[in-house]
Amino acid sequence: AVPRTRILATGGASHNKKILQVLSDVFDAPVYTIDTANSACLGSAYRAIHGLVAETNVSLADVVRSAPEPRLAVTPTAGAEEV
Repeated sequence: AVPRTRILATGGASHNKKILQVLSDVFDAPVYTIDTANSACLGSAYRAIHGLVAETNVSLADVVRSAPEPRLAVTPTAGAEEV
């Protein structure tokens, strides 16, 4: 089975529930947020760590396991996909 899509929202707009609800309704997917300062750099930091340990055959998935756990912020409104 293919896992359902989920959205990870970061940055200033991730604090606005109305914006998150629009994203959730448009993409018919739950939206998650993380409480991390400078989250825009987070992906680059994990890729850099992955590059540093590349010779040890550690996967990117293993590196990212140490990431903060995202929290569910909003879910799609029932019937929104029909609009």
